[in-house]
Amino acid sequence: MADQPDTKRDWRDTVFLPKTDFPMKAGLAQKEPAILARWQQMGLYDRLRHERAGRERWILHDGPPYANGDIHMGHAMNKVLKDVIVRSRSLMGYDAPYVPGWDCHGLPIEWKVEEAYRAKKLDKDQVPVDQFRAECRAYANKWVAVQADEFQRLGVMGDWADPYLTMKYEAEATIAGELLKFAESGQLYRGAKPVMWSPVEKTALAEAEVEYEDVVSTQIDVAFEITEAPNAPELVGAHAVIWTTTPWTIPVNQALAYGEDVHYHVFQDENGRRFLLAFDLKEQFEQRSGLSLTTVPDSIDDDVSDLRKIADRQVSGSQLAGALARHPMHHLGGFFAKPRPLLPGDFVTTDAGTGLVHMAPDHGEDDFLLCKQYGIEPVFAVDGAGFYRADWAWLGGQGSVINKKFVSAEGPICADLRAAGALLAASDDFKHSYPHSWRSKAKVIQRATPQWFIPMDVPAGQARAAGIAGEQDQADRGAQPLSQPSPQRGEGIGGDNAPTLRNLALDAIARTRWVPARAENRITAMVEGRPDWVISRQRAWGVPIALYVHRATGQYLADAAVNARILDAFKAGGADAWFTADHQQLLGDQYDLAEYEPVNDILDVWFDSGSTHAFVVEARYGEGTRANLYVEGSDQHRGWFQSSLLESCGTRGRAPYDAVLTHGFALDGKGRKMSKSLGNVVDPLKIIGESGADILRLWAVSTDYFDDIRIGKEVLATASDAYRKLRNTFRYLLGALDGFTDDERVAVADMPELERYVLHLLHKLDLELRSAVDAFEFNRYTRALTDFCNEDLSAFFFDVRKDSLYCDAASDVKRRAYRTVLDTLFHALVRYAAPVLVFTAEEVWQARFPDAETSVHLLEWPELPEQAAEDIAQRWHEVRKLRERVTEAIEPLRREKTVRSSLEAEVTVPEAPLPADALAEVFIVAKVSEAGTVDVARTDYHKCGRCWRHLPEVDEDGDLCARCEQVVAEVAA
Repeated sequence: MADQPDTKRDWRDTVFLPKTDFPMKAGLAQKEPAILARWQQMGLYDRLRHERAGRERWILHDGPPYANGDIHMGHAMNKVLKDVIVRSRSLMGYDAPYVPGWDCHGLPIEWKVEEAYRAKKLDKDQVPVDQFRAECRAYANKWVAVQADEFQRLGVMGDWADPYLTMKYEAEATIAGELLKFAESGQLYRGAKPVMWSPVEKTALAEAEVEYEDVVSTQIDVAFEITEAPNAPELVGAHAVIWTTTPWTIPVNQALAYGEDVHYHVFQDENGRRFLLAFDLKEQFEQRSGLSLTTVPDSIDDDVSDLRKIADRQVSGSQLAGALARHPMHHLGGFFAKPRPLLPGDFVTTDAGTGLVHMAPDHGEDDFLLCKQYGIEPVFAVDGAGFYRADWAWLGGQGSVINKKFVSAEGPICADLRAAGALLAASDDFKHSYPHSWRSKAKVIQRATPQWFIPMDVPAGQARAAGIAGEQDQADRGAQPLSQPSPQRGEGIGGDNAPTLRNLALDAIARTRWVPARAENRITAMVEGRPDWVISRQRAWGVPIALYVHRATGQYLADAAVNARILDAFKAGGADAWFTADHQQLLGDQYDLAEYEPVNDILDVWFDSGSTHAFVVEARYGEGTRANLYVEGSDQHRGWFQSSLLESCGTRGRAPYDAVLTHGFALDGKGRKMSKSLGNVVDPLKIIGESGADILRLWAVSTDYFDDIRIGKEVLATASDAYRKLRNTFRYLLGALDGFTDDERVAVADMPELERYVLHLLHKLDLELRSAVDAFEFNRYTRALTDFCNEDLSAFFFDVRKDSLYCDAASDVKRRAYRTVLDTLFHALVRYAAPVLVFTAEEVWQARFPDAETSVHLLEWPELPEQAAEDIAQRWHEVRKLRERVTEAIEPLRREKTVRSSLEAEVTVPEAPLPADALAEVFIVAKVSEAGTVDVARTDYHKCGRCWRHLPEVDEDGDLCARCEQVVAEVAA
């Protein structure tokens, strides 16, 4: 037949082919800006708020990004995930507002403004504080505007006309008000204890502002001569050996610590010097020092005949109680001449070092707590820039303690120790992890300074205590600080068992839903082990700690009337008002300003962002309202999640959220952290400009975002392929539904089984998507949606029914039923896709229902018709499995060119779950019959010239089958 000329009529003009102007090529980068402009013009967000008014509210509270620079991939991933969550809740009928916000205070912005001053060789400290703060505000405003545009280009819908900014006057007033709640309830104290301090930025840092990097440091072993040992007098004259990787702390040493259960020995070198250290660490010390130690002296005089006994036996840690040593630089007098007590420390181990630890209460939490227990206070020898203060007897005013040369084995500290005969070992080769400021990337130190704290382990009302003198005051007194009670972990002062902030926070964590569930363990461990919250910063840009401290008593003023006047001033002029205030007027007639010192420290920015629930959620939706969900990266367990938790627990006794979702970080295609130095930064704005925001959105939610995720060309190509398949599904639906009206609709009961089966599958998809939304598993959501479109529709339903769509009469019930189901699918799928593919779903909706006043994003979750009985679903499940076997059996014949398409095949099946003609249509073959196995052969039937099916009634290729003759006649009539 193939060799004969085809003289039959071309019937293509009688076939009902799909028609649509919806293009296969997306061109998202060009189309999306116009769609975005349309939404802005029609006020889509406000329209949605109006239409959802009165519905149950569902609030995702936005964690504020920092207003500093263009958005990066982490921003994009975070905002897209939030937007998908909010839109899905809106689709489900909730009133789901989204108020974007920004963190505007703090060091990063201040640092950038300072950089501009430094570039002009100007001193920022010479600028009036109100002028400097105005420049910081302008800088933040600039980047808020830039980032707002970039987030909107991602398709993120929200209240962009009225976002929240921590620097708005009402926000600053609320932040100050939240602080004053802590003050009025007694949950605030001023004390001196070591905090993470940046000498470069000259401010205290929060845990969340510190990151750890591997470094190579100087390690030294130093000898402290023992002068008294009441429980082991034979130790007098021996040297207690300490090991440290912070040589710069030796000039502020005040004690030594030992372990009560550690076994010590006295060893002797070849010169007869005796050294006390842990027996288990002898070999490590010998390797570092190059000394050869023995437990028995080489020679013994009659006067020290019992030395052999001393040196050859253990010295228990408990025997060191009451012992004293002297500082290697004791000859300098004053501070250095004071005896250094040996104190028991439960933190002393024999993992490394010498088993003895030198104590500098200014520069270590263990040091501080142990020394405080024995009445030893910090001396504040290191200033804010990391230099020993000028009047310090040893190295005063010289070098920065984070300067590598200054603290090296050849630097002045080691040189002086060497000259004093106390340096036993020194090398610049110790590799370890060390804290750095995540902003400046410079090393940080632990440094005792006067700071404001919120206690974790003191019941409300008991933390308030006498404040310490200011740093300069203490320097003037010769560095003798006032005694300041430091709240300790436990049941609370005075035996009061009222809940502490730690108690409340841990209870709130247990009552909160954490997604993924493992996140609960992480934040629980962090809150269980965290120190008191350092809320003060020594900067200029931020909300001040608006308190007055009595100059004589150190007690801060807690007067509701004064606080009300402070807050009124903040509402009128923002936090700037504190720096230009008439403080006597704020204090009122009851207090004399001469007796009170206004505090000028700035609040930790984590307190700012931790208070956002108060000036966003409660301020907009009512007092007591809390967010349904917080969503941020996993680093926020020690950041925003925790500061919000502590702030809310301290002021309201509960968490500010019902649930918290944690996602991972965006890595490059090889799984590496993105870095400009590595040249592997993936710019979301570039992706949007080339491929469109919907591709980026689909990538963001198609991944297992609870862990770190990768993005690169290959990953984006996978997202693009998935997008293309979804787009083609919509293109097919639009074309196949051309001209569809309600008059064509068929009741479900009158539909063929296949259509009812597909509606059953749609119901299953609907349940899966609802479940995924509730679980915040949008990777499961998008996978279920794409699998349904690809496997259930394109590869099955559309494939089977294309013959009916193209060739059945327009009035045929089967064709009408198919188009009815297609319409149901269209309305469901375009809604399901809308939270993820925001631009494409709008394009699809407008392609079918063009109306300037409507949007797919105003629609709600689809209402589906009743689904098929389970027996129909089970039967069609078996049909599909059999279809797969038939398709596999046909494939070898196609490769061998025995058949060109499945339409030319006849198949046998072991058992027919449907009538033979129905199976032939489902398998898209010429004939189906029952036999013992699945078998395939080429049919002898001829091909219909219109529908291309091979049927027994067709006399020769090109003639029409009975159905096509009837349809053609109807069309002609």
